[in-house]
Amino acid sequence: LEEKLIDTYGLRDAIVADCLRADDEELIMRDIGAAAAFYVETTVKPNEVVGLSSWSATLLSLVDAMHRVSRKTDIQVVQILGGIGHPKAEVHATRLTSRLATLVNGTTVYLPAPGVVGSEAALQVLVDDPYVREALDLFDDVTMALVGIGAVDPSSLLAESGNIFSEEELDLLREKGAVGDVLLHFFDSEGNRLETFLDNRVTSMSLTQLRQVDRAIGVAGGGRKFEAIRGALRGGWINVLVTDCATAERLVQEP
Repeated sequence: LEEKLIDTYGLRDAIVADCLRADDEELIMRDIGAAAAFYVETTVKPNEVVGLSSWSATLLSLVDAMHRVSRKTDIQVVQILGGIGHPKAEVHATRLTSRLATLVNGTTVYLPAPGVVGSEAALQVLVDDPYVREALDLFDDVTMALVGIGAVDPSSLLAESGNIFSEEELDLLREKGAVGDVLLHFFDSEGNRLETFLDNRVTSMSLTQLRQVDRAIGVAGGGRKFEAIRGALRGGWINVLVTDCATAERLVQEP
């Protein structure tokens, strides 16, 4: 199944987790998180710059399942999606980044900005901040990116964080054919990036930058996200996929 995914979508790698129940989102997140953790443990290299998306419950499962990499690695872990939001949810984003850095014996570079800001002018002010700039300047150096793949309707963690667009804005994206997002950049069912004014309010790595990353790893599964995962694969926005067996089978059958 992994080989079929690689051949069908031109991937660098694919990891398919066995899932006991295809209808249990929490179980799927846990299983693919564990599979992704093993992949990161065994492939991360010394001196890498690892980019990490802040608001993904699946990536939280990855970090929870991961074992410490024993060798000295000199790795930098940088947030590639703004990590500031509602205080209760923000704890997740900060913990996610710092915990991964600890597990790979690395250092952390936070992106101290919201994922979604109120206006383009507000984003420009943030971009000029030296601490924000430090993270942004590392984006082109990222060698391994760990990202979630979101449906248009935000996950509960993202919704709790406050880093979401309004329902009217989401309706606009749906009208344009949006099926999902990576790093809050939306695309249609064929994987074409949807260029809207909303892009100018997002503090994150761009999809173009993500496409240049040596290992751009999408960690996502479940029926609710099928269209989004397929769109991300069709667009070539990720080159490694970690998913569950039911989703993998459907992706191969309905490319």
